[in-house]
Amino acid sequence: MKYTESHEWVDLEKDIAVVGITEFAQKELGEVVFIELPKIGEKLKAGDEAAILESTKAAVDIYAPISGEIVEVNSSLKQDPSLINRAPQKEGWLFKVRPTHPHEIQDLLDEKAYLDMIG
Repeated sequence: MKYTESHEWVDLEKDIAVVGITEFAQKELGEVVFIELPKIGEKLKAGDEAAILESTKAAVDIYAPISGEIVEVNSSLKQDPSLINRAPQKEGWLFKVRPTHPHEIQDLLDEKAYLDMIG
């Protein structure tokens, strides 16, 4: 698993990257009440706005950690956005992307670097 400075995580499973927000980001946001996910087939570059999360505290943009095409979104979040609060790094994942530049994942933070950053 790799991390961004804007608190997204990405986990490469074969040729598909799963993306979500970190435990730290979830705690900072508070209770998530609404999510706007990207559209399947949408092509994003690393750093592009990919989704919007609204919580009881704030609305925040979620950015694509790597470039690629959206191949799946976590449709369970539409009915139950609180999945993000309960398991942001498991069942609360946001979307899956087929990387167009897989090497970009090497530019992201490893767990130690991310923990040092938020520490």
